[in-house]
Amino acid sequence: MLSLILHFKGVYMVHATPLCDQTQSVFKKLFTDYYAELGCDDDVNHLVDEYIIPDLLSGLIGVDLLKDGESFVGFVVYQIDDIDNEWNFKEGFGDVREIYLSPSSRGKGFGKFLLYSAEMKLKEAGATKAYCLPYEGAAGFFEACGYKDCGEYCEELDCPVYEKADLNNRCGG
Repeated sequence: MLSLILHFKGVYMVHATPLCDQTQSVFKKLFTDYYAELGCDDDVNHLVDEYIIPDLLSGLIGVDLLKDGESFVGFVVYQIDDIDNEWNFKEGFGDVREIYLSPSSRGKGFGKFLLYSAEMKLKEAGATKAYCLPYEGAAGFFEACGYKDCGEYCEELDCPVYEKADLNNRCGG
């Protein structure tokens, strides 16, 4: 399992690490906060226990948590779209399914770091392109990270499709 650590002048800043048994309760809390912010009223425990964890264990998705010092402050859920996945919108593309940072951790570059860590793992798994289906308030973040509205629309989630044509281009760089 690959973990990424961001150092600045030798000082530990943030750490992206895969979700594991010991961090499931932290992930559920962050996912609950995320869904509340989006205004979703779905049963988070059911979603995590019946969909996310089984898909993670079967290798269909990846989930990384972001730790700032001693606190977990965000997560990213990603996959390579494949015919064997229930959600297969753009076969062969990397899919950044969900990304969340606690409000106090935004605006510090942590989201870009978390997205970049997911993109690296997607690239290692064979993806050369990625896409996301951002809610309206997140489009600017993805645009700043090299994603562009490709003119497609996802009816199921009622949002435009954003693509990143080259995973070699880092977020913000």
